[in-house]
Amino acid sequence: MHLYTIGLNHQTAPIEIRERAAFSPDSIEDALRDLKQTESVREAAILSTCNRTEIYCGHESNEPKSVMEWLKCHTGLQSREMNNVIYNFPDEQAVRHVFRVASGLDSMVMGESQILGQMKSAFQSAVRYGTTGKVINRLFQHAFHVAKQVRTDTTIGENAVSVANMGVNLAKQLYSDLSDQRVLLIGAGDTIELVARYFKQNLVKHIVIANRSIARAEVIAQEIGTEAIRLSQVPSRLSEADIVVSSTASMLPILGKGAIENALKERRRRPMFLLDLAVPRDIEPEVSQLQDAYLYTIDDLENLVKANRGLRQQAAEQAENIIDLQVVKFMRWKRSLQSVPVICSLREDLDKMMIEELAKAKRKLRAGTDPNEILEQMARDLTNKFAHKPSQTLRHLEEEGDHITAGYAKRLFKL
Repeated sequence: MHLYTIGLNHQTAPIEIRERAAFSPDSIEDALRDLKQTESVREAAILSTCNRTEIYCGHESNEPKSVMEWLKCHTGLQSREMNNVIYNFPDEQAVRHVFRVASGLDSMVMGESQILGQMKSAFQSAVRYGTTGKVINRLFQHAFHVAKQVRTDTTIGENAVSVANMGVNLAKQLYSDLSDQRVLLIGAGDTIELVARYFKQNLVKHIVIANRSIARAEVIAQEIGTEAIRLSQVPSRLSEADIVVSSTASMLPILGKGAIENALKERRRRPMFLLDLAVPRDIEPEVSQLQDAYLYTIDDLENLVKANRGLRQQAAEQAENIIDLQVVKFMRWKRSLQSVPVICSLREDLDKMMIEELAKAKRKLRAGTDPNEILEQMARDLTNKFAHKPSQTLRHLEEEGDHITAGYAKRLFKL
């Protein structure tokens, strides 16, 4: 079985394409089960975040065409579009990519740790829905071990700036004093929680958190001492916000051009900064056409990220060395799986010999034969039966002049 990593990320595809390839939490179960039933797919897991959609699968074929077709159907991308943005890593390359992703080396913000939690959630979903097996299970467990080692043995995670922090830094560039701004946060996931904490650290006094489930929003609001509202209340509160940050799992926009336009009229054209950290996007792109509305997406943070990336380059090189070694270890384990059927067959043959000889010995015992004689005979018979096939094969190999295979046989039996 071959191992593949197939997907796209912020380096290969713009947000317009990434959002078409994204899986919502509600759709992941059906997607996994459908993928598992695809031709030649034996194991599968799917990771879908704002910056990437990746499929990890065990596949019987040398070319995972069935998975590429499945992804094409899901995304609606044409072959030409897919060729420009999709990567397909086989076996060792697939393992290295997974380890790099888990360690934060393939993230927009190098060294960020949020991706590790997202990978763990993706793995737990695949296990829960029964789409993983021995290889994918081992791959993820090994990836988590590698990520821990990278963070322990290098400084890759020290002072790592998250996308959430980058968003707040961008707001600081636009406003001389954040503390006087009113902030509306839409969503209640990890990203919004981080954004809320960063704004609080910057002494922002007025923060409102809106979410479909107000209970989750209230948990975050209570921890940082702010207000929580229902998502349905956003239209009536939107005009109050100087800064809007949205990051939900919605497959459709939360805020449209009309809603923002009405809010700007109520604000008497006072400008509004909007940061959309969601994929698919929460805010309609047409909002950027409005005067006094300054809309940024997660891709617009790339320039800020590049300046931050160089600071941890040395640690990244150390991390790559760790990953190289761990890839070798994983591939050794994977290759060892090829011997499992042979070992099982050998043990079955030995068990059959043992059962036959044990039955024969018991019959002799019941007949009154001397136990010592029975034990000696059983030991000789087992030895002869075990040695018969290998001895016969070795003779044939030598007769045919196949000294190389004969040499492997001697190695196998440590002769």
